[in-house]
Amino acid sequence: MEEKKKDSGFVVKDKRLFGDDAKPRPQDEEPSPAKEKKETAAEKQKEAPPQEADYPPITFANFVLSLSTSALYHFGDFPDPEGGKTEKNLSAVKQTIDILDMLHGKTKGNLDENETQLIEGVLYELKLRFVKEKG
Repeated sequence: MEEKKKDSGFVVKDKRLFGDDAKPRPQDEEPSPAKEKKETAAEKQKEAPPQEADYPPITFANFVLSLSTSALYHFGDFPDPEGGKTEKNLSAVKQTIDILDMLHGKTKGNLDENETQLIEGVLYELKLRFVKEKG
């Protein structure tokens, strides 16, 4: 039988800095395809507008308000962005309230007056609404 060799389409180059005799090997100045890809990806990132600029800075107040908004979404106050309809999910609301309650307990004594008032006010409003929605 005759054995056919297929061209694999890639070339293996030894890129080690030192040879078997522990002496430095001459290096090619030719750019590798991997480096070219990295540069291309970096160039694309420079061209693309930064999406992080769209978001407000992360602060404790923004985090609490984000959780509060999540609870309001699960109360059905906001429509689903994809479907356009609203759904109530009271178990998700309860979980969000529990997260805020745990956060309040764990940060007690470490918050300034405004942060304390914010988290307590949000918790009060969400708990009151949850009791009304529950029935």
